[in-house]
Amino acid sequence: MSMETHTNQLLKALCAAALLSLAACGTSQKAPATADVAVSKNAVENAVSAGAADLAPQEITAARAKMMRANEALAAKDYVLARQLATEAQADAKLAQSKANSAKANAAANALDADLRVLRQEVDRANQK
Repeated sequence: MSMETHTNQLLKALCAAALLSLAACGTSQKAPATADVAVSKNAVENAVSAGAADLAPQEITAARAKMMRANEALAAKDYVLARQLATEAQADAKLAQSKANSAKANAAANALDADLRVLRQEVDRANQK
């Protein structure tokens, strides 16, 4: 076998290895991106279940918009952008859920304060008799 033939075969083998490496990189990013989008979708659903649509509308709207863009990026096979948008959507959704839970806790605390005020008034009235 001549040196040129051997070099050509080596070059072909290196090109094939490079192509396989690139293909592996593409699919290795797809799985995490798909998982991140799924986790973010779940975070948005949890925030909506917590009442974020009413109690944190700006945050849940931002999360939904980023989720839509993440799905579009995933469909376009832009896995890096899909992961980034999914991560941002998840953060927005968690913020929306936290704000909703906080608003509910504040409302419950205010209701307890009102109940305690009524009880104190009744106790004061009973003590005056």
